[in-house]
Amino acid sequence: MARRSKLARVAALGLLGALTLSGCSVDQLFAIGWPDGITDEAELMRDLWIGSGITAMVVGVAVWVLIAWAAIRYRKRGNELPRQTAYNLPLEIVYTIIPFIIIAGLFFYTVTVQNRVQQRSDDPDVTVAVNAFKWNWQFVYPDTTDANGGEPVSTVGTSTEIPILVLPVDQTIRFELASADVIHSFWVPEFLFKLDIIPGNENGRDNVFEVTVREEGSYVGRCAELCGTYHAFMNFEVRSVSAADYEDYIDAREDGLTTFEALESIGQEGTATTTRPFLLDRQQQSALQGD
Repeated sequence: MARRSKLARVAALGLLGALTLSGCSVDQLFAIGWPDGITDEAELMRDLWIGSGITAMVVGVAVWVLIAWAAIRYRKRGNELPRQTAYNLPLEIVYTIIPFIIIAGLFFYTVTVQNRVQQRSDDPDVTVAVNAFKWNWQFVYPDTTDANGGEPVSTVGTSTEIPILVLPVDQTIRFELASADVIHSFWVPEFLFKLDIIPGNENGRDNVFEVTVREEGSYVGRCAELCGTYHAFMNFEVRSVSAADYEDYIDAREDGLTTFEALESIGQEGTATTTRPFLLDRQQQSALQGD
């Protein structure tokens, strides 16, 4: 018993030392590399991931302990054949019920988080229409009107310009996704969420989701579905700003300023900072290398 207690203390000290040296919290340890995310929905998914990881570790340790106990307790002690048991009904019931309870628990919490992540409010603060096409993005703010009147403010990416999607923090944002051609996928890694954009279901039940961004900053966005030759070129940037800066940005766009000019007017970089356009042909690449 004394030896076991000593080993337990050594293991605990080793774990504490590893956490201290790595600078990781217990939460980060169990996240196993899962990013933090910048939305309320991302927090829910992170908690689900950590809970599932802890459950898996507990089950794994229990299995290892039982294997070690069985190997030691019933190891060969001589040439005499041990008593043979064909059935053990109580044991079979136990190892049938316990996995069922674990699976049912994981299923319940998974569905709960999924429903919360896909939940939609009756009146979101901001609505953005995202139009995907080969091979770029258009972001439309349908509740606005540009300087020419009649058309809403929008930003369209080109082969030489990364489109920037400007969003306010601490507000409910609804995305209504549509595809002009094939299946694309709207993915912002810091959202910890992506949604495939199915053609023919524009702004329908399956192409809509909401998030609440909690951190200001610049975050890369990508198409996560192989959609053709220039799939890798379909990058965009999410620029999350304060609610006041967002209102100023929209006002500037409605007054006729470009995306670049409107961002500069609120003290933001006018061009994307997290990604850049790809060169479209070898001649351009050779020219750049020659410079």
